[in-house]
Amino acid sequence: MTKPYDQQKKLHWELTNVELRAQATAVGLVQLCIELRRANVLDGPALERIKDAIADEVAIAAPRVTASKNYRGDVRSRLDRLFAGDQHVGPADALAVSSPPA
Repeated sequence: MTKPYDQQKKLHWELTNVELRAQATAVGLVQLCIELRRANVLDGPALERIKDAIADEVAIAAPRVTASKNYRGDVRSRLDRLFAGDQHVGPADALAVSSPPA
């Protein structure tokens, strides 16, 4: 994780309290990052830090049943494809431990 666990839990709690876990917000963030990257306003390392922060949040909020040793890496890989803006990601069911890999 890029942040200490206690800081990540606090951020998770704060985001949950203001309902920023909505899919519409996530879609807007991904599109904003794509646009800023295309306009050369956001550099590659900044985009990587954004994806790391998202992957940390998803991993820390995952139910124990879902979380696995590779879960964060799988999430991060899917984020790479999402933020590329040109690849179909497919259903999140592939991240579930009980589902076979796609």
